[in-house]
Amino acid sequence: MIGVINDKCDFCGTCVAVCPFDAIDLYEARIAINQRCTDCMLCVWICPVETLALIDEQGKMTPRAAAEFTA
Repeated sequence: MIGVINDKCDFCGTCVAVCPFDAIDLYEARIAINQRCTDCMLCVWICPVETLALIDEQGKMTPRAAAEFTA
């Protein structure tokens, strides 16, 4: 599951553009991952400010650098 740290987001839209499943909704003050997400991790890897992260079964968020070794 992909999680969002909205207070880090600069709303550049890069993650929305790269998502092949149209699984990211961009709002005025936040982004949200919708049910179409397949956890492909493209958004996590492309985000320039590391707003997106992988969430494991225990709810722990794994930042991009660590996620590269687990995906």
